[in-house]
Amino acid sequence: MQATRALVAEFLGTFWLVLGGCGSAVFAAGFGADTNNNLGLGFLGVSLAFGLTVVTGAYAFGPVSGGHFNPAVTLGLTVAGKFEAAKAAGYIVVQVVGGAAAAAIIYVIAKGADGFAIDGEAAGAFATNGYGDFSPGGYSMIAALVAEVVLTAVFLLIILGATAKAASPAMGGLAIGLSLALIHMVSIPITNTSVNPARSTAMAIFAGSNQIGQLWLFWVAPIVGAVIGAVIHKGLLEDPAEA
Repeated sequence: MQATRALVAEFLGTFWLVLGGCGSAVFAAGFGADTNNNLGLGFLGVSLAFGLTVVTGAYAFGPVSGGHFNPAVTLGLTVAGKFEAAKAAGYIVVQVVGGAAAAAIIYVIAKGADGFAIDGEAAGAFATNGYGDFSPGGYSMIAALVAEVVLTAVFLLIILGATAKAASPAMGGLAIGLSLALIHMVSIPITNTSVNPARSTAMAIFAGSNQIGQLWLFWVAPIVGAVIGAVIHKGLLEDPAEA
């Protein structure tokens, strides 16, 4: 029963992350934009939306599942010895399904607006991640790879530090959510920010073949980054009493 509850919590947490974060990008990022520089929610607002989904999800679902909501986080915590390897595959499956379910809801709602269409040739179409022609700022594949690896590694370091026994348990969710918001502030122009393969997969499914063709990077880079972060924490930062 506990295992089922944990999977449901991971599904719901990832669903909420994609619905809240990507939903804000699709519906509100440019809403009301005009020639007077009113730019809707904008990069800052979307960054905060992603952070808020993690803060609220961590406190709502974290006590049940640990609040991963991200395949890279699950694998990073596994490498760090903080999560059972036997449970990792189940978490990753429900995270991907939860993200896809949220993307489907976003798509159904978006279709309710007159003239809605996903431009598969545009950077960031339907809140997707990309590099080269599909990077919001035109950043190369190498730039995108470096950004996603480094930022995911830092994200794992923050997660592991904020949830350590010596840290304040009540503040962990806030620290992790704020770090995700900051990561988005840095990298939305570069890749539209992934650091989460489930989030990237969810939106790419609906955007088309161009975005799906670049999806490999948004699985490989976050996972590599998460492993690097886990190894650094375990080798250099972890309290020996917690090992």
